[in-house]
Amino acid sequence: MSAAPPAGPPAGPSTAPPPGPTPKGRQRREALLDAAERILTSSGGAELTMRTVAEAAGVRLGHLQYYFPTRTDLLAALLDRILAASLERVAGLAFVQGAGLPAVLDTLLGEHEDLPLVRLFVEVWAMAAHDEAAAEAVRGFYGAYAAHVAEFITGRSPALPPDEARARAEVFVMLMEGSALFRSGLAGRPAPAGDAVLRRTLLGLLGHGAPEGQPRS
Repeated sequence: MSAAPPAGPPAGPSTAPPPGPTPKGRQRREALLDAAERILTSSGGAELTMRTVAEAAGVRLGHLQYYFPTRTDLLAALLDRILAASLERVAGLAFVQGAGLPAVLDTLLGEHEDLPLVRLFVEVWAMAAHDEAAAEAVRGFYGAYAAHVAEFITGRSPALPPDEARARAEVFVMLMEGSALFRSGLAGRPAPAGDAVLRRTLLGLLGHGAPEGQPRS
């Protein structure tokens, strides 16, 4: 029998965890993020201020600041929501019979056809170029994105050194984000030959075709 852990201080109001957000609180939070997203895609990052978001959402500035004290908090939460939605779409493929790695990649590449989403990221990148706080939020987003990809790569090729898995994940993210500008039509037009090379490269980075438990050369 294991020894009982030492007794800690008696629980009291100061030691209780804070209550989680209520359903109404989550709904209000999502509405504020929706307003921020509309401003980014329609008016651009220069118009994304706490006041304009509050006005677009039809709430007082103090109400917005209750959920998001600063514009950086608001931007980070918006990017977190976008990443969570993307991961949810990929996770949903687990329930599709016969869905494999190419299907996962096609789902991610399909996001390049969402022009408002691509425009949102263009605006976010522009904000990050002139605002260190915004840049920190963007780095956090891509760090989390690359971490998920690295975990996926390691799961397919357990023998791959962690540094190599992380490097491949970061290059995967670079290619995905850079190609969005061209495949969406903002900076170019998608071309079948280029898409074929892009898909082969991305699949190779993920370890497509590598023997189980072995790194891909």
